[in-house]
Amino acid sequence: MDTFVAFVIAAVVLLFFIRRYLKDMRKKEEQAQQAVEKGKFHSDGFRAQHPHIDATYCIGCAACTSVCPEGDVLAILGGKAVIVNGHKCIGHSLCAEVCPVGAITMVMAGPSMGADMPHLTPAYETSIQNLFIAGELGGLALIKNAISQGLDCVDTIAGRITGLRSGGSAADVHDVLVVGAGPAGISASLRAIERKLNHITLDEGEIGGTVAKYPRQKLVMTSPVEFPMYGKFKKTELSKEELIAFWDKVLKRVDFNFRKGEKVDDIKKGDDGIFTVVTPKGQYRSHAVILALGRTGSPRKLGVKGEDLPKVMYRLIEADHYINKKLLVVGGGDSAVEAAMGLAHQVGNQVTLSYRKESFSRLKERNSQRLAESIRKGKLKVVFNSNPVEFKEDSAVLDVAGTAQEIPNDYVWIFAGGEPPNAFLKKIGVQFGMRDMTSEAGNEVRQRNAPPAGLGSPTLVAR
Repeated sequence: MDTFVAFVIAAVVLLFFIRRYLKDMRKKEEQAQQAVEKGKFHSDGFRAQHPHIDATYCIGCAACTSVCPEGDVLAILGGKAVIVNGHKCIGHSLCAEVCPVGAITMVMAGPSMGADMPHLTPAYETSIQNLFIAGELGGLALIKNAISQGLDCVDTIAGRITGLRSGGSAADVHDVLVVGAGPAGISASLRAIERKLNHITLDEGEIGGTVAKYPRQKLVMTSPVEFPMYGKFKKTELSKEELIAFWDKVLKRVDFNFRKGEKVDDIKKGDDGIFTVVTPKGQYRSHAVILALGRTGSPRKLGVKGEDLPKVMYRLIEADHYINKKLLVVGGGDSAVEAAMGLAHQVGNQVTLSYRKESFSRLKERNSQRLAESIRKGKLKVVFNSNPVEFKEDSAVLDVAGTAQEIPNDYVWIFAGGEPPNAFLKKIGVQFGMRDMTSEAGNEVRQRNAPPAGLGSPTLVAR
């Protein structure tokens, strides 16, 4: 009898937990379906870097869905991870990092074919031997990826340097020349110092590259990263100022051979395999070159009347320099929204944000929430379905759904993206073309999970 009672109690307890588990699973499935329906309203897809999920290897553990900082980008449906709100993804890649079976790979552009991008080998080498591209210019966004690629490029060069030097190396020939002093360029330069390579780094501006041009206190990194000459930088959130201060601290410890204010006009490779890099201030020779230029290039202009007025700008660095002003921000991405909110929080400013579409679809989750709060409090006004048609000395004219509206205005900021330096790359001979990023990602996953020769079915391995 006692045994029977114990059995009944155990069965009741077991059924309770099973029922609770199934209830939780149904709730998660309902939330996933809701996310799917919400995602259907956005047909513009991914902005750039995003996860590719190989369902063959996915085990539905939900590790990827729990780490995404942008909300419901991923969900578990039918026991597999699926992308339900791709428009929210900005490529953190945390999902790929935590996947225990390597079923997620970060890819670029659309779900099948990549945009017109430079041809790169898995070692980030262009169609010109010993000319490399590191950072987002090669297709993958995020600072941590740029840092990693800069390291990898130098490691590849270090492995070849004996052969490159074998034909004789004059005193004025560097082992590696780095173009750009942003995240990829700095990491490449520091790795070159670590590997005892003779290097030089050029940049048309200052140390920091695009990061130095971000607004004050902009959050630029959201996960730890490995820095050469330092080790693991463990902070999970890093502002622009903190990152630049960290770089300054590390660079002061080493012989960082840097030339600022030198824009590269041309790169030529001689018959002897040595590159000649031409700037307005002179020429430099090197066995290998790493281009760490970024993708923003020159700001994209709208071609609107009055756009050449001094009041019209394309970057905002010091929002607190503007008070008691009437301000217009044009754009619908994170940069535009962050600028508008920064200006709106300064004393006495009246800020209007103009966006050509009917709603925002590509904002980070935190920016979306902050923007809604700013609008609710009346700190800024958003005008959807609007396009600037003219900028005047003391006003701006917007076309709002076919109707011209003139608003008083002191300053204008335009955030319409930038023109990547593709023309320069083509000029120096780098080949471009469409790349099937999904196919590349699938091949990478299959190679990573393939069993050793002679064995049967694949064995799943951790990343």
